Amino acid sequence: MKLKRIEAIFTPPASHMVGDGFKVHQFIPSVKGLDMKRMDPFLMLDYNAKQHVEASSKPKGVGVHPHRGFETVTLAYKGRIAHHDSAGNAGVIGEGDVQWMTAASGVLHKEYYEEEWAREGGDFQMVQLWVNLPRKYKEEKPRYQALASNDFERVYLSGNNSYIEIIAGEYAGKKGKAMTFSPIHLMNARLTQGDKAEFSFPKDYTTFLLVIEGNIYINESIDVKADHLLLFAYEGETFSITASKNSVVLIVSGEPLKESIAAYGPFVMNTQKELVQAFEDFNKGKYGILND
Repeated sequence: MKLKRIEAIFTPPASHMVGDGFKVHQFIPSVKGLDMKRMDPFLMLDYNAKQHVEASSKPKGVGVHPHRGFETVTLAYKGRIAHHDSAGNAGVIGEGDVQWMTAASGVLHKEYYEEEWAREGGDFQMVQLWVNLPRKYKEEKPRYQALASNDFERVYLSGNNSYIEIIAGEYAGKKGKAMTFSPIHLMNARLTQGDKAEFSFPKDYTTFLLVIEGNIYINESIDVKADHLLLFAYEGETFSITASKNSVVLIVSGEPLKESIAAYGPFVMNTQKELVQAFEDFNKGKYGILND
């Protein structure tokens, strides 16, 4: 097994607002070198770095908007998010939880700071990752997977002080609970200072990591700071993470779909004709009804 070669390390790009609540750094696809084709099957990564949110009587967030043809994966590291959709689903994504939404054939969705949390305010930090669906699954019915942090499989390291939290895929023989439509590994490495974790993914998988907190060394030599994204080349299988400070690292790896992409805004299809149809179906109200 060969070490994975590091292709690039990316500093967080300038932030922008999504709705009136989420201040995000968009790594995928906005940053050069992280376009949809290179990052297949991952379409977008918005990172709301840790920020303090002032108390508010009216929760901020993103109003009603459509999605079609892909999945959104929301990871809440700090704060609480409430969500609703046009299929009647609703819930709260609490600190440490993950929401895996399969938009597929089309859904209307909205997400805000959870009302009680908004009244108090506090630190907020999140990641939203968009995962493409294989062509044959783009017309499936929408669905949610609410993944509570207490239910994640964990592999403990170094006397139970550090652990790998498996959301999807597999690590050291344990499997995550998230069901995926293509091979995806998604996990958090929660490492205390000085601890080391080793990973192995197929060389032809798109593999990257985002340092959520702390500071790490890759393969004991490459320094990666908080809020930076590291992309591996399609060479080699293994790498290690050593925490030079107490650290949280999001690790992502997936098999490219190698299908054509026709994307515009909240719709991701395979052809321009399908993209036009997605807009027409939205304008005709086929995604259901959801009030602001």
